[in-house]
Amino acid sequence: MTTRRALLTTLGGLTLAGGAGGLYGFWIEPASRLAVAEYRLNPPNWPARRPLTIAALADIHASEPHMPLRRVAEIVAATNALRPDLVVLLGDYRGYGRYVRHGIPVAETAAVLRGLRAPHGVHAILGNHDWWDDPQVQRLRRGVPRTAHVLAEAGISVLHNAAVKTGFRDQGFWLAGSGSLWAFSQGRGHFLGANDLSRTLGAVQDRDPVILLCHEPDIFPDVPADRVALTLCGHTHGGQLRVAGFSAYVPSAFGNRYAYGHVVEAGKHLVVSGGLGTSILPVRVGVPPEITLVRLGYGAA
Repeated sequence: MTTRRALLTTLGGLTLAGGAGGLYGFWIEPASRLAVAEYRLNPPNWPARRPLTIAALADIHASEPHMPLRRVAEIVAATNALRPDLVVLLGDYRGYGRYVRHGIPVAETAAVLRGLRAPHGVHAILGNHDWWDDPQVQRLRRGVPRTAHVLAEAGISVLHNAAVKTGFRDQGFWLAGSGSLWAFSQGRGHFLGANDLSRTLGAVQDRDPVILLCHEPDIFPDVPADRVALTLCGHTHGGQLRVAGFSAYVPSAFGNRYAYGHVVEAGKHLVVSGGLGTSILPVRVGVPPEITLVRLGYGAA
């Protein structure tokens, strides 16, 4: 796996390449731009002629100066303007690190996110930072981070190794949410997961289609091809620096294999969101903050 040193070295070269490039990468793209990355898919486990539009928001990392609450509010408004049928939040709600001037409490971010609107609701999972941000859960190695309770109090459905049925009448589908694969830090880059895929999919009680949410895309090889129509993930930020389809640093055991975008393997479909915020360094080049919009059953793009 490409190391953080590689990311820092590459970004250092970018900065040295010119002040304008540094300004763009360290401020304009991460703090000002907002893209809509749209995918039109017809996966084999999704019924034909059953259109569904999903807006996915990943890795908000709300913090100042790059992701203040006013920018979160702009993202909420832009998402609602797309009129999705379903909104999913893919984890990592608070920003932190040496370049963060103020990490915004999740309760403040959740108060803004409660403005999201969709007929099939707003559903969330937790990311690795949501787990790391709770010292008690880290110490006890059990329980659910307080972020889950904060989101629930804001009226947002939180799925932790669980599934919920939604849809209309005879056009129902299941939304399943897995725990983070990087929930507990073991030190030296090693992590223990809070995920239980068997329990998550075991909550599905009929043969209606399933959409699976997991923060980290490394779950994808274990997803059963005969049951899940689509897997949606975040975590990677698209590498934050992406040139010609290659990311210098990807927080995944699979490197660039699951860095970003639509991936098809063994008939299974995965979409990895480029996310909205930043981590390690407040920089983005070639992968602007995005609302990920997935249209199922509309025909291929």
